[in-house]
Amino acid sequence: MTKDNFLYKFYHLYYDGFRSMKLGRTLWAIILIKLFVIFVVLKLFFFPNFLKQQADGHEAEYVATELIDRKN
Repeated sequence: MTKDNFLYKFYHLYYDGFRSMKLGRTLWAIILIKLFVIFVVLKLFFFPNFLKQQADGHEAEYVATELIDRKN
């Protein structure tokens, strides 16, 4: 990768910035824990797979009938 590449510059900007910070690793740990909670824990407990529960393997037919029934 050349030094003129955008990804190279982007990576080194953050690498150098967080390397010189005293709290850099702690901040990244907090960010990763928050992302884990948002995407994994909330998905498991608050967003069940409604279509899988209702359609029993016939998702396309279920969606089609729901759209038609709601139109009328």
